[in-house]
Amino acid sequence: MSEPMLELRGVTKSFGHKSVLEDVELSLPAGSVLGLVGKNGSGKTTLLKCALGLQRPQQGDIRILGESAWELSAAGKERLGYVPQKIDLQPWMKIRQICAYTGAFYPRWNKPLVERRLRDWELNPEDRVGLLSVGQTQKLAFILALGHEPDLLVLDEPAASLDPVARRQFLETVLDMVGERTVLFSTHITSDLERVADRVAVLKDGKIVHSSELDELKDRVKRLHVQAATPLPNGAFRVPGMLQAKVTGNEAVVSVQDFTEDLPERIAQQWSASVSVQDLNLEDIFLELHHE
Repeated sequence: MSEPMLELRGVTKSFGHKSVLEDVELSLPAGSVLGLVGKNGSGKTTLLKCALGLQRPQQGDIRILGESAWELSAAGKERLGYVPQKIDLQPWMKIRQICAYTGAFYPRWNKPLVERRLRDWELNPEDRVGLLSVGQTQKLAFILALGHEPDLLVLDEPAASLDPVARRQFLETVLDMVGERTVLFSTHITSDLERVADRVAVLKDGKIVHSSELDELKDRVKRLHVQAATPLPNGAFRVPGMLQAKVTGNEAVVSVQDFTEDLPERIAQQWSASVSVQDLNLEDIFLELHHE
């Protein structure tokens, strides 16, 4: 098995007395598209910055492209592409100038690819960067991150400011890259993640509470509808792996993690009930995992 493109082991990061990441474990195989999801303030941006060597954790080890993230070589940096959540580009430059300026740092800069993406996303090379809309700036930052054809592309909320048409174009671009390079991106738009990611990591209160292939997560988290012959005990109703339950008389709606094929039958026998299983989309799963 090849070495992961990115691996975090026991990573802990705090700012003063505020803990942001706590004992984070995460592995990103080559060729994968991993979506990092979590509430605002859960530590997603800090995790990405630590992974890229932009911030140093107090504890833990981070390996990226086979090297220490904090001591990444120039050759390693040439294999990375990054679009931060807050984009800061030279406002006085024209688009063609900032593309040429950025390309000068990379021996592998693909000028025809950049020009094609500018046309596809209707960005005029003669427009000044400082006059672009937020969405146009986000498109430009994404193109600049792709120009040197990185092996690992890291995106922090890359489609947050894009309209639906532009978001679809972005997704199609990511899909075009699958199999060619590895992608790690954070997003709060779970429907976008479902379209392009094959893996998902859920960050909650600074901890990775789940990391697996997306299909595996969907197989593990289910919603069960329980119909019993007699009233179910509201406070005492429990099933294995329960995340939350709503009990109303003879009926219960319960979400579970670590679902197994035999679980419905076990519940049916325990509570003398019929049990049906409901599949969940990623947004529903996210809400279930974050239920307080």
